[in-house]
Amino acid sequence: MSFIEYNVDNRVATITLNRPGQHNAQNAALLKELDEAFDRAVDDIDVGVIVLQSNGKHFSAGHDLSDDVLQCEPWSTMFDTVEQEGLTKLYKWELKHYYGYSKKWRDLPKPTIAAVQGACIAAGLMLAWPCDLIIAADNARFSDPVINMGIGGVEYHAHTWEFGPRKAKELLFTGGFIDANEAHRLGMVNRVVPLDELHQHTRTLAEEIASKHAHGLLMAKQAVNQTLDAQGQTSSLQNAYNLHALGHSNAWVMEEQIVLAGLSEMAKANKKES
Repeated sequence: MSFIEYNVDNRVATITLNRPGQHNAQNAALLKELDEAFDRAVDDIDVGVIVLQSNGKHFSAGHDLSDDVLQCEPWSTMFDTVEQEGLTKLYKWELKHYYGYSKKWRDLPKPTIAAVQGACIAAGLMLAWPCDLIIAADNARFSDPVINMGIGGVEYHAHTWEFGPRKAKELLFTGGFIDANEAHRLGMVNRVVPLDELHQHTRTLAEEIASKHAHGLLMAKQAVNQTLDAQGQTSSLQNAYNLHALGHSNAWVMEEQIVLAGLSEMAKANKKES
C-alpha cells in the first residue's frame, strides 16, 4: 500500500492516510487502498475496533484537485460527447467510489472511530461521517465548498443529519468552515481534545470499546443505524446523490471551463486554509 498505513494492536486496527504532502487529498488509488484496508480489518477476527486517522497537518483536503485532475478518473471521462456517455460514466464511477464507499463504511459490522486534525474539507467529510464516532483535535475545522462548482454538496450528503437543517444550509450556502467546538456543540463530533493528545485519546477510547462483547457492539451499531434508516437517512442520501449528479449534468451543458473554474476556486480555498 502506497497511500495507506495499516496496523493492528490490542484488538484495534489503525488505518492511516499517508499523503501528508498533498494534505491527504483523495485520488482513486488512495480510495481503493482505503477500502481494502477496511475490508481487511472487518475480516480479521482479532480486530474489534477500527480507527481512521491521517499523517500530517490535515485529516483530508478532499478530492485531489491537482492541475492534472482532468487526466484522472472520474473527470477524464466527464466530457465524452458520444451520446453523453461521459455523464453516465461519471455517475457510475462516483456512485461506487464516492457515495458507495462512504455508505459501505457507514455500515461496517465493527465500530469505527475517526481522529480528525486540521482541515476536513468536502470529501474529507465523506471519510469522517461514515465512522461511528469522531474525535476532533482542537484545531480541526470542517467545510463543504462544492457550491463553487454549482453543486449542492458532496456525494455522501449527510449534512442535515450531522448539523441539523439550518446549520447545514448556512454551511452549504456559504461554503464556510465550522470549527471543532461548534461541531461538538451540534453533535457531529463526540469529543474535542488538544492536538497533541488526539491519537492517544482516540487509542484509549478504541481499546475500551474493543474490550466489549463483539456481538453486543454489532447489535448496538445496527440498532442505531437502522433507526436512522427508519427515519429516512439512506433514501435521503441516495436522493441527494442524484441531485449531485444533476449538478454534473448542468456542468456538462455549461461545458468544461465552468467546471475548471469551480475546481480552481475550491483548490484556492483549500490552499488558503492550509
